[in-house]
Amino acid sequence: MGTSDFAVAALKGLIDCERTDVRAVFTRPDAVSGRGRRLLPSPVKAAAQEAGIEVFTPKDMKGAEVYDAVSSISPDLIVVASYGCILPQEILDLPAIGCINIHASILPNHRGAAPIQRAILEGDKIAGVSLMLMTAGLDEGDFCAVARTEIGDKDYDALSDELAEMGAKLLIDNIDAISSGKAAWVAQDKTRATYAEKISKAEMLLSPEFSVRDNLLRVRASSAQAPAKAVICDRPLTVLAASAPEEGEELPQLAPGTATMFRKRLYLACSDGLLQILRVKPDGKKEMDAAAFCAGINAALKGGEPTWSAIA
Repeated sequence: MGTSDFAVAALKGLIDCERTDVRAVFTRPDAVSGRGRRLLPSPVKAAAQEAGIEVFTPKDMKGAEVYDAVSSISPDLIVVASYGCILPQEILDLPAIGCINIHASILPNHRGAAPIQRAILEGDKIAGVSLMLMTAGLDEGDFCAVARTEIGDKDYDALSDELAEMGAKLLIDNIDAISSGKAAWVAQDKTRATYAEKISKAEMLLSPEFSVRDNLLRVRASSAQAPAKAVICDRPLTVLAASAPEEGEELPQLAPGTATMFRKRLYLACSDGLLQILRVKPDGKKEMDAAAFCAGINAALKGGEPTWSAIA
């Protein structure tokens, strides 16, 4: 059971594993996307159909019809990864072994909907994945395996892809122990639990009132659902990539809220220094590097005092 790109790696790992037989896939219904408003399948549905696996797309996991569909498969194990649906207790009770969730955090940290983005936004040094036995509580179940990686300067897409591959490997490496009852399950320390609530668009707005670090972390945590947005020279846009200047680098002197092109680099002045912008996507246009964007606002950059701000 899964929906996003994050879940595809686990599905492919189970398909390729000689010790597992994937009988069915449950995923979210096709979603409207793009200017043509076409219905597009989830990444997991596309991968399942390519492998010839039966796919179910219920709106939620409640009701007799969904219960009968899962029950008819007689699953030994249900694997869940980035599904987007809550499983009722009657579904959790169906598989003989149980329901295992590949959760993209080092539990009990970052329980909830957006563990990867929260880890980046909060400036964590380490991220990870955990294999958790699902219960009725939100990510409260025991876990049997954890894998870790340094976050460094990785953005959301890069970190998510890495954790997806790590989660798939962790699952396959531990599936024999899980299925045989030999896995060593560890109860979570509830006193250390933190929650990764869904990221709102408002949280991702860049502002000259924030520090360079805070704005940079927003850019790195940016996603299609909650992009890092700003207004530069009266042009609203999404900032796709940025960096903090290196120590000792020669920089222009700017007041917070102003912008400039200096030595072919675009800088935004924050509350405590400068943020270098690398790639942007102006609203209604294709993404481009900072130099191409500046070519379009050259007059504004050279005349008067060019500004940047948060989107109102």
